[in-house]
Amino acid sequence: MNNLRTHSLKKQLLKHLWIPLLILLTLGGIGSTLVAHQISTLVHDQWLLDSAMTLKEQINIGEQHVTLDLPQSAIEMFVWDRVDNIDGQVSTAQQGVIFSTSAFPEITKAASHRKPDFYNGVINHYPVRIVSFSYTHPQQPDNAIYIQVAETLKKRENTSEWILLVMCALEIVILLLTGLFIWMAVTRNVGKVDAVAEQLAKYQPEDNAPFQPLASVPREIEPLIDAINQLVKKIHEAQAFHKRFIANAAHQLRTPLSSLLLQIEYALRERDEQRHTHALEDAHRAVTRLQHVTRQLLTLMQSERQTASILQLKPLDLADLARGEVERFSDMALHREIDLGYEGPEKEVIINGEAHLLRELISNLLDNAIRYCPAQSTITLILQENPLCLSVLDDGPGIPPEEQRWVLERFYRGKTVIADGCGLGLSIADEIARRHQAQLMLRTGEHGKGTRVDILFNG
Repeated sequence: MNNLRTHSLKKQLLKHLWIPLLILLTLGGIGSTLVAHQISTLVHDQWLLDSAMTLKEQINIGEQHVTLDLPQSAIEMFVWDRVDNIDGQVSTAQQGVIFSTSAFPEITKAASHRKPDFYNGVINHYPVRIVSFSYTHPQQPDNAIYIQVAETLKKRENTSEWILLVMCALEIVILLLTGLFIWMAVTRNVGKVDAVAEQLAKYQPEDNAPFQPLASVPREIEPLIDAINQLVKKIHEAQAFHKRFIANAAHQLRTPLSSLLLQIEYALRERDEQRHTHALEDAHRAVTRLQHVTRQLLTLMQSERQTASILQLKPLDLADLARGEVERFSDMALHREIDLGYEGPEKEVIINGEAHLLRELISNLLDNAIRYCPAQSTITLILQENPLCLSVLDDGPGIPPEEQRWVLERFYRGKTVIADGCGLGLSIADEIARRHQAQLMLRTGEHGKGTRVDILFNG
């Protein structure tokens, strides 16, 4: 038994589903980090801009100077925060800094465009987020006013961490629920395969009925069930073939074996030399018939087992094969005073076939004709091209029309047949012909006399 490495289908499915889910979780975590940072930045940048706009509302524009009307209590309220340090600065192009809680970095060029500019910086050795913008007043159009507000990053980091924690928790819950549903679905559907396996283990194929699951099965395992039914069908055919062959062999060998045994026993008892010799001759005929029957049974078995898909088809010269068989049977025909001849091309006639079986086909047709034709008969093996047809024509007693449909059946012998035989010759020829995609046709010979057997090859 081969040591095949087996895998659990359930484990394989779960592995191939869980790995992508873990990858998605990782990508989701990275995306959540970016989203959390972006949300935190947008929210706190807006708060930072609101603080800057609050400073702007406290600025007074005079004819020559710009002042910030902000009492100390308001300044303390502005910069007070339990988590972060908040700083602000107001300056003008002509007066310079008019209010500042800390030393700010140099204002960026973006502030000169009068649009809020957000950027990172460092104040008092702490990383901060800064918003800057500028504007002018109609009373002092040449004196640009710059406002800057900065905040350290603790609240931003806390907000990002909280958002990330919530999103990751949700993703983990979704992942676990998805994994649970996947596990339940895989277990349920793999369980259907197990149920089919249990039914298959109880399946008894003796009744030749195909295996049918009791419940609905996944469509993906229907090809497996079909393959199992095909295998069971082939097993049934093989069993039927062996049973049929054994029955045929027992039926056909019983008579010659019994005859042989009787003749040998008679020869052993007989003391008269002439009768002893006669008994041995009868035993020899029984052995010859037994050999003939055995050979035909083996040929029939071989032709049945070899389908067209597994035949050893090779290019061969059918004309040479036919001439060879005629030559081989010439002595037998001469002994029976039968004229055996060949009509056909002397050149090559190439077909694809199995040489041994085609030789048996011709042999059975010639043997059949010689056995059943009386002395002074004529038998001709004819090979024609376009269409390719191999024929055996004789002018013997022939086969009655009402029996022609039955003579291809195994072991069928005509009611008026006297010659020895077992009724397998034509059935073997028909079996071999069908294996070569050819058709055997049986009809009465020329002028309503004798028999003509045609083997018509396709193509």
